[in-house]
Amino acid sequence: MPREVRYLAVAEALRARLAAGEWRVGERLPSRARLAEEYGVGRNVLQRTMDVLIVDGLLEGRAGSGTYVRVPRERLRMVRSRCRERSLAAGTERGRAGAWDADSEVRVPAPEHIAERLAVRPGDLCVRTHYEFLADGRPVQLSESWEPMALTAGTPVVLPERGPLAGRGVVERMRSIGVDVGTVVEVPRPARATRPQANLLGIDAGDLVLLIERTIHDTGGRPVETADIVIPDARREVVYEFAVER
Repeated sequence: MPREVRYLAVAEALRARLAAGEWRVGERLPSRARLAEEYGVGRNVLQRTMDVLIVDGLLEGRAGSGTYVRVPRERLRMVRSRCRERSLAAGTERGRAGAWDADSEVRVPAPEHIAERLAVRPGDLCVRTHYEFLADGRPVQLSESWEPMALTAGTPVVLPERGPLAGRGVVERMRSIGVDVGTVVEVPRPARATRPQANLLGIDAGDLVLLIERTIHDTGGRPVETADIVIPDARREVVYEFAVER
């Protein structure tokens, strides 16, 4: 059986054993080495198996302790859309972030990877803003945003969450200083939560997260903001919605 299929087969076998109650909620599973030997697969295959079940919300990994049966919970949907108004049925997007905390720093030198995304030189001064988005009082998303100070220095909108357009978003703030946003590019990829991210999101370090690298460009193609968005994968199902041009 191909390796990419074997991990799914093992996942289904373990899912059936969990459904049958072989291990109770909160109980630790046998070691991964023992399970790999039991199913006749390598540790890499077993690791992919565990990742599937962790993402599905059936298991949780605890650093230095093992893998445990997690209390089953619903994986809520998060819709990312270019449309401001969406005709979604009530309850389709329950748990949507409705509040946020933000902390901005000015005159932060752009590290090399951020400078490349913003098309500036490494060390050019930026405004860096850390966001923690909340839903029902719980953190559901993190974001680290960078804007080049060459664009906003000396204007009322240099700080995203202060001033006359605080909290209104990049598009409105940039428009107020004569910069029209044209495109938004998002690159989603799987990642593992760092210890600081895990502490903020209430998950375990090393848990799967969705990392979205977002860059906003003006109508001339110049980057005006870039951000790394972190979403806990076990809690959120991210869906992209696009309008059809007519």
